[in-house]
Amino acid sequence: MPFPNGSELRPSFMLAALPGPEGAQAWVAALLCGAYAVAVAGNGAVLLAVRLEPGLHVPMYLFLCMLAAIDLALASSTVPRVLAFYWFGTREIGFGACLLQMFLIHALSAVESTVLLAMAVDRYVAICHPLRHAAVLTNAATARVGLAAVARGVLFFLPLPLLLLPLPFCGSRALSHSFCLHQDVMNLACANTTPSVVYGLAAILLVMGLDAVLICLSYLLILKAVLRLAAWRERLKVFSTCIAHICVVLAFYVPLIGLSVVHRFGRDLAPLVHVTMGNIYILVPAVLNPIIYGVRTKQIQRRILSLIRVGDRTSQ
Repeated sequence: MPFPNGSELRPSFMLAALPGPEGAQAWVAALLCGAYAVAVAGNGAVLLAVRLEPGLHVPMYLFLCMLAAIDLALASSTVPRVLAFYWFGTREIGFGACLLQMFLIHALSAVESTVLLAMAVDRYVAICHPLRHAAVLTNAATARVGLAAVARGVLFFLPLPLLLLPLPFCGSRALSHSFCLHQDVMNLACANTTPSVVYGLAAILLVMGLDAVLICLSYLLILKAVLRLAAWRERLKVFSTCIAHICVVLAFYVPLIGLSVVHRFGRDLAPLVHVTMGNIYILVPAVLNPIIYGVRTKQIQRRILSLIRVGDRTSQ
């Protein structure tokens, strides 16, 4: 029997966990907690290092701060709820909380995609039009890009929970991930979901899909400019400034594509695959991004090490 449309009788959903004995799930919870701690510490350190280092107050590192803030928000909107599930057995999530989490995941992912595109444009202008870089990508322009990225994420992905809000839900309430995703929740509705399917696909293609194409185009133009340089050493030096950004792009888009493929073609796959891919999608960028830029940026390394030394002296 479908649930009525009254908000007081809206269904709750059951989050998915990795299958296995209780001991194995305790190890999974410990691993997730450790990854979340690394993500919070790493991204927090990047934000603090850039804030305290005047030499890093330039567009590329302001974009990096945006990425760190987005990753912190995305991980914090999902992982604590998953840990509560493993530690306290609170597997059930309310309808409203599920829709809010779903919106945050998709909107923040869209914002991150936009920021990655802006960072690619920054690299393109810096390499292909170096004399115009300081005039085109000012700190004020960077702030406007950040606001536009947030507005874009909200406007494109706010309709997703709104389209699901009036639908009746019946039968199974079990999700295939440890958090709420649009397609996962939509598949549990016992009504026509064509508008949600069409809009969800269109939003993904117009945001993440378009951004991926434009990022690839920017790197084709960068590669073309780099190959015009005469010396191999000079080519490697110029292109090495893009390596960190390329790694961050891959850390975001590879799990995104993998999760999309699992949703589209992997309905018969084991629950282990769905839960694992979902956790990878949420945690891999948040864990890897600060490590990648920490390794590639000596100023960030020095500032973080100085903060650690100050902390050690204070504790003594």
